[in-house]
Amino acid sequence: MLKRFSDNVATLFMFLDALAVMAALRIAQVVRPGLSSWAGWIKDIPETPYIGFHFYLIFAVVWVVVFMSFSIYDPHKHLKPVEELVVFFKGCLVIVVVLPGILYFANREMSRVLFVSFAVLASIFTLSYRLIYRAGFQVGLIKTRENRRILIVGAGVIGRRLAQTIQNFNRYGFEIVGFVDDKRDLIDSQVDVLGDLDQTRAIIINQKIQHLIITLPRRAHARTTDLVSRVHDLPVRVWVIPDYFALALNKASVIEFADFPLIDLRPPVLNSYQRLLKRVFDLMVAIPAFTLTLPLFGLLALLIRLDSQGPVLYRSKRLKENGAIFEMLKFRTMVTGADAALRNAIKDSENEVVVHKRPDDPRVTRIGRFLRCSSLDELPQLINIIRGEMSLVGPRPELPEMVSLYEPWQRARFAVPQGLTGWWQVSGRSDKPMHLHTEDDLYYIQHYSLWFDLQILLRTVIVVIKGKGAY
Repeated sequence: MLKRFSDNVATLFMFLDALAVMAALRIAQVVRPGLSSWAGWIKDIPETPYIGFHFYLIFAVVWVVVFMSFSIYDPHKHLKPVEELVVFFKGCLVIVVVLPGILYFANREMSRVLFVSFAVLASIFTLSYRLIYRAGFQVGLIKTRENRRILIVGAGVIGRRLAQTIQNFNRYGFEIVGFVDDKRDLIDSQVDVLGDLDQTRAIIINQKIQHLIITLPRRAHARTTDLVSRVHDLPVRVWVIPDYFALALNKASVIEFADFPLIDLRPPVLNSYQRLLKRVFDLMVAIPAFTLTLPLFGLLALLIRLDSQGPVLYRSKRLKENGAIFEMLKFRTMVTGADAALRNAIKDSENEVVVHKRPDDPRVTRIGRFLRCSSLDELPQLINIIRGEMSLVGPRPELPEMVSLYEPWQRARFAVPQGLTGWWQVSGRSDKPMHLHTEDDLYYIQHYSLWFDLQILLRTVIVVIKGKGAY
């Protein structure tokens, strides 16, 4: 629940560390000849020693991998500065041991003074911007864009203590919206007690709650179970202050928030490293792709404006991970006011399954039909990916009106970042009726791996070239 920084910042730190390590190695290489005059015991090297570029890459990769193994990039860990410093220096010590071993097996000699200089510089560089980042948070120069709205179930001693602890971390974007409790005297006397437990679902919806923390005593086991079941279909993370180890929970995980252990009843499908690697991969592909296709963006924008009146980009409200709404970008392929005709465009198939796309849709423009057949209308979603609203691969972001028709089990598709392409697209695309593709999305979630993402991307290229199911 509590994150020191976003996944984007974690990705940035990885790239900064790699660059800092290579810069430190280069500086140590350049200044090595001049160090001989500082002390008589330092061997004189008149010329700058040669270090191949592949060693720069090796040093950078090893540094990042070791830091990953110590969870230094994990945004959920090392909330306190002392904790982060201890783990940081442990990682540096391991690196100091690992890199000489790699040099030994690579049959490459390196001056010990040069290596020590590198290690000191790299440690200083990689630590400096972390300290600056923390200091920026402390003094308010850096503020998180995330706003995590929290509702606490139980306004007793534990709930109040938890609220006070969370308020100490308000710089991370936490906002205690209030409490719910079944004690009538608390509801009547304390303005921050918003209602009883039966009103929890309505409060979550009305107040746009993102985290629900349950602090009820063990005797309220049945009440807790009932509450969890009633909010299961809402886009809210559910946490428990564990007096509840007797609960039979599926894939529940326990983490420590400050001094409080919490049970996560709905942990994310992707762990921290899977999510981080997915984000790094998205940026490595999306940023170059967006840059290279900018001329094509301009050409398509011109064709759209010449073909019909209206904006170049179409902004569609869709649901992303955890059911939050965002604006998905596409090149406009329909006439202005097409959304008003959406109800007429939706029709039932022979099997009474809802279909919202069809080949003979009268709303599609001439250039729009070409854009759809070639899938070029999806190009602006590279912007959504760079923003972090979407991923390259995942279930397609869904229309809210379609989600309203979902069965409860189908909402599990929002447990991962929604994607530009997905398993559904490469195994049928729009030829598959609406709602049936949910099983493909759940298959993707259950079998997720970076290798699976790569396979889907490659198959997407083939499907786009064939144009099957695109209209």
